[in-house]
Amino acid sequence: MLLAISGAITPVADFLVSPFLSVQQWMTVRYQAFQDFINSPTDLARLRQRNIELEAEVANLQSQVISLQQQVTEVELLSSLLDFARSQRENEYRAASVIFRDPRPFLKYIVIDVGSDDGVLAGMPVVSAEGLVGRVDAVSSNAARVQLITDTAANVNVIIQPSDTTAVLQGSITSDISLDLITKDANVSPGDLILTSGLGGNYPGNILVGQIASVRTSATALFQEAAVQPAVDFSRLDIVLVIIDFRPVDMEPLIPEEGTIE
Repeated sequence: MLLAISGAITPVADFLVSPFLSVQQWMTVRYQAFQDFINSPTDLARLRQRNIELEAEVANLQSQVISLQQQVTEVELLSSLLDFARSQRENEYRAASVIFRDPRPFLKYIVIDVGSDDGVLAGMPVVSAEGLVGRVDAVSSNAARVQLITDTAANVNVIIQPSDTTAVLQGSITSDISLDLITKDANVSPGDLILTSGLGGNYPGNILVGQIASVRTSATALFQEAAVQPAVDFSRLDIVLVIIDFRPVDMEPLIPEEGTIE
């Protein structure tokens, strides 16, 4: 005991115990590795299950985010349409959702979820918060087809501001729209606004259509032409307004055919 207390036998004890400690440490490491090997399948299964649960939670959260974004977008659209309707109090509107788009590469028409049961008739103009969309050209009891102003058969009488120059807006096979019949001496330039003129009886006046993108003038041509940037993004239409108190005027029987006037 005196030798132990004095530390005289410590070097001898360390010499004798050291090999056993090394062996014990070696066995502990190997045992831990063996235990990890035995338990790894269970841990892997737990990790996989947890990963599946986390992926499900992420998918659910993403779905909620998308749903909230859609609700926010719809509220913004409805708010914009309400503001438009309030600014154009002279007309009466019927809101409609777009339920079908023209599947062809160049969008020519849409189908909306209101029809004759809702007071919608062929010829009624259709607008969005941005501007003119087109007009109804076919109606069923609960749906209607809208011919867009990008259609080749679409013609809209317009007025160019600020020059107060009249022209005719035409669609094309590529869905580009352009202005024709601009008088040669008219002072028009890119950026000028284009509004419906109300002439022709197909649309009410002062609905925004777009703005001039470029002007084409030829020395031999009788009129100027212009490319138009529409105000409406037709590929993103979701909700529109039908002007249900407007009745188009059929002026075709009143316009004489060429060669009938002496």
